Amino acid sequence: MRWVWILGLSLLAGRAEAKPHPEHAPPEDPNLDDFWRDVIEPHSEVVTAIVRKARSALGKLREDTDLDQAIDQRVQYVSDVYGMLRYAHKLSPENPDVLRLIGTTADELGKTPQALEALESLARILGPDRAGSEVTGRLGMIYLRLGKLDDAIRWLGHAQGPLLVGDNAVAAVQLATALAAHGQMSDAIDLLGNALPAHTNYFADPITLVSFALAVHYDRDEQHGAAFEVLDKMAVTLQQELGPFIQRALLAMRFAPPEDQYYYRALLYEALGNFAEARTEWMLYASVPDALWQHRAIEHVHEIDAQLRARPGVHATQHLGPSPTPPILHKLPVP
Repeated sequence: MRWVWILGLSLLAGRAEAKPHPEHAPPEDPNLDDFWRDVIEPHSEVVTAIVRKARSALGKLREDTDLDQAIDQRVQYVSDVYGMLRYAHKLSPENPDVLRLIGTTADELGKTPQALEALESLARILGPDRAGSEVTGRLGMIYLRLGKLDDAIRWLGHAQGPLLVGDNAVAAVQLATALAAHGQMSDAIDLLGNALPAHTNYFADPITLVSFALAVHYDRDEQHGAAFEVLDKMAVTLQQELGPFIQRALLAMRFAPPEDQYYYRALLYEALGNFAEARTEWMLYASVPDALWQHRAIEHVHEIDAQLRARPGVHATQHLGPSPTPPILHKLPVP
């Protein structure tokens, strides 16, 4: 290929030295752009076709609920797309679209090293800001999942933005999780609090997610009154829709570490007055070895048991149903 570059440089040099009068200039060759594109990216048409097919296939996968339900079929489907993208990557190693899609599919398939390599290459080529919050947020999530908190905080910091845009709410919650695990709970709480609008008269899913995450972090920091205020504010606006709104918002959350889903569900059930379900979730969280907030989960179990003992004929395994009063965070003394 060296002769191609020499030819290209010669042509450029010739143009720089000879500048004919516009009236005598030769007509532009309409195929010239295609020529240079083929010189720079000889496989562009094949790579573009693969990217288009990969995007279409992944889009179909998201829309096809039957495929979503069949785990084995879904894995095979994504694996096929990943194979196409690997071939495209061999043809064009620095193509941003290919790297972005390889990173996404590799992560879904559990190929963590390959996902990190592709996404970090993309961020290096474009820069973190141009790569976008989808890329930096996924990198942060992967590192958070691996327990590499410094890297998680660095990448998730690049992914922050307005809550109502893309996955920014998820990235905000994950950054707060990383900060809290890093011993920076006050920074985590400030991050979530500052991300919310000053006055909230409605709760779209991203605002619901961040608001509830703020209550979770207040609870983990043993700021019971502050956690109550957040939940009570949500309850005043949402009333009987509090549970459905929070449950729907949590569907967008990719929990890392995975046991956090127990903590979030437990606090939701407890806030709704569903003590049996809450106790089960607290126990699931507390049973995870080295869970960061294990002591808080155990304290919640003691509080629920004390609440149940105060009700004649009611046992910890009995479903109590939703509280008839507005949902609150119960603040009972630890026995």
